[in-house]
Amino acid sequence: MNLPLRLPRVRVRRPWRLAAEASALLVAVVVAFPLYWMVLSAFKPAGEIESSRPRPWTLTPTLDSFHRVFGQQEFGRYFLNSLLVAGTVVVASALIAFLAATAVTRFRFRFRTTLLIMFLVAQMVPVEALTIPLFFLMRDFGQLNTLGSLILPHIAFSLPFAIWMLRGFVKAVPEALEEAAYIDGASRTRFLWQILFPLVFPGLVATSVFSFISTWNDFLFAKSFIISDTSQSTLPMALLVFYKPDDPDWGGVMAASTVMTIPVLVFFVLVQRRLVSGLGGAVKD
Repeated sequence: MNLPLRLPRVRVRRPWRLAAEASALLVAVVVAFPLYWMVLSAFKPAGEIESSRPRPWTLTPTLDSFHRVFGQQEFGRYFLNSLLVAGTVVVASALIAFLAATAVTRFRFRFRTTLLIMFLVAQMVPVEALTIPLFFLMRDFGQLNTLGSLILPHIAFSLPFAIWMLRGFVKAVPEALEEAAYIDGASRTRFLWQILFPLVFPGLVATSVFSFISTWNDFLFAKSFIISDTSQSTLPMALLVFYKPDDPDWGGVMAASTVMTIPVLVFFVLVQRRLVSGLGGAVKD
């Protein structure tokens, strides 16, 4: 008995899906092109960077720009300062936001809705408008030319977004789970750190990525609050070493920018799985 031959199914893509994929690819290329040009310029010799006819490739790649960057005496100190500031902001803002989000979600108190609205209002205020008041505030507290003048403002600006986002994760945890933990003898502190904290950890990762990127790339506060003591400067300030109005070293600027980008990419790769689940949970809420 001859069985009919089954032809493999040919998956036909609909025109709208092809258009959507082509549009997504085009957007990805547009977004990635500045990053590609930055890395390419870091490997180009000075003559090609300053050419009136730039080319999207180089035939003579060189590491001279990176040698000049790592040859700076203060570059290592700037790098460590940036790591210290960004790490402190991420850890402190995550812990404070977790406790605050738990408080505004689990407890009932007066003006709770007003407080949540104020979190959103705080996000609407441009950072540039608060730089001068913050400068005088840091001066009065004696924090100018210290890393504290960079850590404290970034924690304050990271908290509204982090609290609002983590509120959805805490709210998604059923109260029955909390009641069951209390029945089994768990204290409020034990439930908070051993049960609730692991459940909202993806949300903490998602908020930490935004806190890390905004702190790591900060130039405004570093330029405004670190005035005389260059040993307290962060990595974005290293760009000023290579940028001179009369004779800018574009190769050094691009090489330093490339080095600055590497920790952000590494941090993103390490937490990307948690980040996707965290953003998915936030959207679902």
